Amino acid sequence: MSVYVGNLSYQVTEEALTAVFAEYGSVKRVQIPTDRETGRVRGFAFVEMGTDTEETAAIEALDGAEWMGRDLKVNKAKPKEDRGSFGGGNRGGYGGGNRNRY
Repeated sequence: MSVYVGNLSYQVTEEALTAVFAEYGSVKRVQIPTDRETGRVRGFAFVEMGTDTEETAAIEALDGAEWMGRDLKVNKAKPKEDRGSFGGGNRGGYGGGNRNRY
């Protein structure tokens, strides 16, 4: 029971987001991802609600609503995709730099 919240202000806090969603039911958890390099909020969050009914009520009420000067995008969160591994593996060709030179 997780809700995706997009187009958030970069000044958003967990407390503020919790307060908004608490109007529609119990908020179990709020996650606001930050950029690894800058530490700045990335502009979206995930809110975990207590029940499907509360989740639906929050989505219907808040999707497209203006908050902190921005129009929110609120919908059911999709499961995280498995993007596979990055790099590594067999690159083909001759391999690394330790090859015999003739």
